[in-house]
Amino acid sequence: MADARFFDDVFEVVRQIPRGRVTSYGAIATFLGSARSARMVGWAMNASFGLLPEVPAHRVVNRNGELSGRLHFSTPFLMQELLEAEGIEVVENAIIDFDKHFWNPSDLLK
Repeated sequence: MADARFFDDVFEVVRQIPRGRVTSYGAIATFLGSARSARMVGWAMNASFGLLPEVPAHRVVNRNGELSGRLHFSTPFLMQELLEAEGIEVVENAIIDFDKHFWNPSDLLK
């Protein structure tokens, strides 16, 4: 069973991702001092739906900018739709210009 405090920490980081930006599971894990826990960040994203304040899980993608978590949303297209509504172009489940949209919590939340 995952540590509830870790999940809460993940949720707080994700809530700080700016609109129109994305980060990766691994970047969040690294920021939280648990670089090998990217998969656990993914589990936290799966547990984030319906929480208040909202957790913008659609802004968390894999290290290649792919929407690997899309199937956990209420529809398989919702993650892409939410990103596109924020001005992020997605083609074949991957973010175009991923580096341009990438937000690294380790750089910005020191």
